Amino acid sequence: MSDPLAVIAQFPGVAEAVDEARQAVDRLYRHRVLRRASPAVSTESSLRGARASAAIEGVDVPLDALRRDEIHDPVVQGALRASAEMGRLGPTWRKAPRQVLARLHAVAAAGLAPEAALGRPRDSDDAPDPLGLGPAPAAADTSVRMESLFDLLEQSAKAPAIILSAVVHAELAVLRPFGTADGVVARSAGRLTLVEYGLDPKSLVAVEVGHQELPYAEALRAYLSGSPEGVAQWIQHCASAVTLGVRETTAICEAMQRG
Repeated sequence: MSDPLAVIAQFPGVAEAVDEARQAVDRLYRHRVLRRASPAVSTESSLRGARASAAIEGVDVPLDALRRDEIHDPVVQGALRASAEMGRLGPTWRKAPRQVLARLHAVAAAGLAPEAALGRPRDSDDAPDPLGLGPAPAAADTSVRMESLFDLLEQSAKAPAIILSAVVHAELAVLRPFGTADGVVARSAGRLTLVEYGLDPKSLVAVEVGHQELPYAEALRAYLSGSPEGVAQWIQHCASAVTLGVRETTAICEAMQRG
């Protein structure tokens, strides 16, 4: 059986976009500030990523207010909790992705969904559509596609981490498997994949900032088309988000270097 990620890697423009993003990450990892302040850079990147993820959900708050812990909106707090949880969930992601997604949803949707629904797949065929993607697949169809996604994560894929991350991210965003906070969960899982599959092992790249700056919903709609061109457009979007995330993290490093 052919590797679907290897097929996607051959779509026009994908290899070039992925290679450009990988080179950007490589340059970032050579920044001198990271020799002494890598954990601090990762923490700041995670904060900016959580803010951007919440903004994509429609709750855009100032970074300084977030840093001062002045924002108590449940969407923002959920994005912050999901970002913090990623560091603890990393080692489990490859071997137990169901468990990781359930935990990410439990922390991201607290205050947005009933406690009994936290971490549990939706059983309704209806799901909110904050990005205007159209109706979500029925619950039964979503379950089948989630199983395929888990298989993809658990097998040894040779495709670049960016492609795997992009597919994980898109599937969760369009399937909306929980019915609340699915966007935050999707972006968290996408970043976690970049970390655990080797592109960004120190979780330095503020990739969510890149997604916010780009036409995010438009790229997801292209993926939903299912055409090679549409899927390639989404992969290129994700590669560009990584490159923009590197720019954001480089700015963090430069600010720390100036003191």
